[in-house]
Amino acid sequence: MRVLVADDERVLADTVADGLRDFAMAVDVVYDGAAAKERVTVNRYDVAVLDRDMPGATGDEVLREMLAAGLDTRVLLLTAAAGIRDRVEGLGLGADDYLTKPFAFAELVARVQALGRRANAAHGPVLDREGITLDIPRHSASRDGLPLRLSPKEFAVLRVLLRADGAVVSAEDLLEQAWDEHVDPFTQTVRVTVMTLRRKLGDPPVIHTVPKVGYRLGS
Repeated sequence: MRVLVADDERVLADTVADGLRDFAMAVDVVYDGAAAKERVTVNRYDVAVLDRDMPGATGDEVLREMLAAGLDTRVLLLTAAAGIRDRVEGLGLGADDYLTKPFAFAELVARVQALGRRANAAHGPVLDREGITLDIPRHSASRDGLPLRLSPKEFAVLRVLLRADGAVVSAEDLLEQAWDEHVDPFTQTVRVTVMTLRRKLGDPPVIHTVPKVGYRLGS
């Protein structure tokens, strides 16, 4: 799942981003509304977390432009305004969810995960193929009933491959869906992550390399 976090409180934005990355999300961070507008036109996000009160453009303005462009990104608005009228107004603009500051980080994660499930409703919260089970809300993985200890990036790559349902996924698509915008597109990180994931999944091998095309999960 790829997420955009936009908030002019830099410490808060960076803390939220780091926390979401621990749950195998690819997170881009910006600190003003103008940058948020630019990012949503360039990248495809499953969820955008937008502060309503940002310089350059408010979260409301970013949301309006996203809706006008027909983007299917789910939007969570953050604000210090806690009144019912403010929440109703934010949802009335077209936001999918609304959270007031200060908030419990666990609640933010749960809300972002819920929005991500809605953005990928065709797949469901639990993926199961070739004896591999990935429970996304619980952030747990197993093969043939035995638990797997995966890093956040390994978890994210496995999620993309499982959702592809046997189709080949290119290295470029894995970079797009499992890493943020700061990753070097010429890096070997995809190959290395797939290699360590294969090792942890054990035998018989289920992740296959399709030369010059990408990777496929299947027997």
